[in-house]
Amino acid sequence: MTLASVWSLVTKIVDICIVWLLFYFVLKNIKNNAKMVLILKGVLLVIFIEILSKMFNLYTIGLLLEYVVEWGPLAIIVIFQPEIRGMLESIGRTQLLGRHKTLTVSEREKMVNEIMKAIEFLKKNKIGALIVIERDISLQEYIDRATKLYADITSELLGNLFYPNSPLHDGGVIIQGNRITCAGAVFKTSMNPNVSKKLGTRHRAALGVAEESDALSLIVSEETGRISLAYDADLRYNLTLDEFRKTLMEELKPKTELFYGSNGESEDEFNA
Repeated sequence: MTLASVWSLVTKIVDICIVWLLFYFVLKNIKNNAKMVLILKGVLLVIFIEILSKMFNLYTIGLLLEYVVEWGPLAIIVIFQPEIRGMLESIGRTQLLGRHKTLTVSEREKMVNEIMKAIEFLKKNKIGALIVIERDISLQEYIDRATKLYADITSELLGNLFYPNSPLHDGGVIIQGNRITCAGAVFKTSMNPNVSKKLGTRHRAALGVAEESDALSLIVSEETGRISLAYDADLRYNLTLDEFRKTLMEELKPKTELFYGSNGESEDEFNA
C-alpha cells in the first residue's frame, strides 16, 4: 500500500467522521426543540408525498411540491430563524473537552448535600428557587448578563440568595463545577405547547435551559413548595426529596469517576 493510498483512506475516514459528527449535533438539538421537530416532520411529509406523486403520476400535486421544494428551505430559514440560530449557538457552546470541571466523589457528595439542605429549607418555607448546574454545554451567555459571585456552594448562601425581597431572588443561580458562578440569571422560557399552563415562569425557564443545553435545572415552586428537575428537554415535576437526591447524584456522575485516598492520590478509576 502506497503512502498516497494511505493518505486517501485517512482523508475519507476523517470526512465521514466529520459528517457523522455534524449529523449527531443537529439531531441532538432537533430532539430537544419542539419547533425543530415539527420542521423535520414537515420535511419528511413533503418527501413522502413527493414519492407518492411520482409513483401514481399525480401531476398537480407534483407541480405544487416542486414549488415547495424550491422555495421551502428559504421559507424555513425566514420563519424559524430564531430556532435555527439557537441550535447553531448551542453547537458552538458545546465544550468538546467535557464539562467545566469533573468532580471527585467526595466533592460531588458535598455539593449534593449542601444543595439538598438548601432545597429542604426552600421547600419547607415555600421559597421559589431556580438552580441551574452547567454540564458539557456552556451557559456563558447567561453568566455574562448575571451578577458574578464565584463562591463556594453552601446551603446558607443558596437560602439567602432566594430569600424573599433579596436583590437576586427573582433570577436563577448557575453552578459550574463546585462553585456558584453567578446569581440573578435570566433564562429564555420554553415555548413547548405541551407544558401545563399551571406552571409558572420559573418552571418554563428551567425547561427552556434544558431544551437548549444539557444543563440540570432544579426548581422549587413558590406557590406549593414542590420540587422538580428539568433536564434532557423534559420536566420531572413534583419529586420527593429522596427521588430528587437520587436523580441529582445520578445525573452529576461523570463518565469516569476518580477515588482519592487520604494522600490525595488517585486509588482507583472506573467507568461510571
